[in-house]
Amino acid sequence: MTRKRTGNPVHGWIILDKPLGMSSSQAVAAVRRRLAAQKAGHGGTLDPLATGVLPIALGEATKTVAWAMAGRKTYRFRLRWGEARSTDDAEGEIVATSPVRPSAAAIAAVLPRFVGVIEQVPPVYSAVKIAGRRSYALARAGAAAIPEARPAEIVALRLLGQCDADHAEFEAVTGKGVYIRALGRDLAAALGTVAHIAALRRMAVGAFTIERAISLDNLAALGHSAAVFEHLLPIETALDDIPALALTEVEANRLRHGQAIPLIADDRRRAALSGTGSLVRATADRRLVALAEIGGETLRPVRVINP
Repeated sequence: MTRKRTGNPVHGWIILDKPLGMSSSQAVAAVRRRLAAQKAGHGGTLDPLATGVLPIALGEATKTVAWAMAGRKTYRFRLRWGEARSTDDAEGEIVATSPVRPSAAAIAAVLPRFVGVIEQVPPVYSAVKIAGRRSYALARAGAAAIPEARPAEIVALRLLGQCDADHAEFEAVTGKGVYIRALGRDLAAALGTVAHIAALRRMAVGAFTIERAISLDNLAALGHSAAVFEHLLPIETALDDIPALALTEVEANRLRHGQAIPLIADDRRRAALSGTGSLVRATADRRLVALAEIGGETLRPVRVINP
């Protein structure tokens, strides 16, 4: 027997300003309770010691999480020079120290090395798998192994300032595969010292920005009033970079039932289509119907949206 979901059919995105000390899973559960939603997920994990933008997908929006996670991310972080820690952030034990405190000029000189697609070794305390086991699980069991280096894209990296000799503030815009903890570790090594992330705040994930975020406290204060749904963004918020394609209701119904539809090479559609294998947001009467893929002369559904 299929278990019936509890809660209400809420569909869309909440941009949460995740508080310090809470895991991403705990944050998702808290938002789901606040909105009494049947289903929820998140668009990109934040460590417990990180704050800021955590996109929370509700209902049918969970089908678009992969596209939300693929968006560029903006972080602001503070490095504490002179102390390396086991977790590469303030949570871990001190494992090395250094008297070296880099100058602003020295920092500026090494930053270009970290812009572009680089090879990055994830932190030992991370969720990457080594021989089928999570790296953090191996580390906690005392059998830590170093994860393999992998490509990571850093679009921009700049020094924001130095409040004192022990600390420096940075902003990074990243693509896929970047660990900010590893970036801080490697920046310090390039400067002949050690460091760890003392503070980390995510400012944006694709179209989800800190300016549109709401805190858990403010969400709780709204309770179950209609005002809480003013913060609920449309499902397609995560799909801004994917072109839209308007369909007739007949075509839309075929996609909803998992059926491919033929493409008509007219001007109405040509602007949205860029070749076999590309994705479009299929809409009908301005409502999102599905994410669909062009395959030769047809359009086939990849993710059907049924709010």
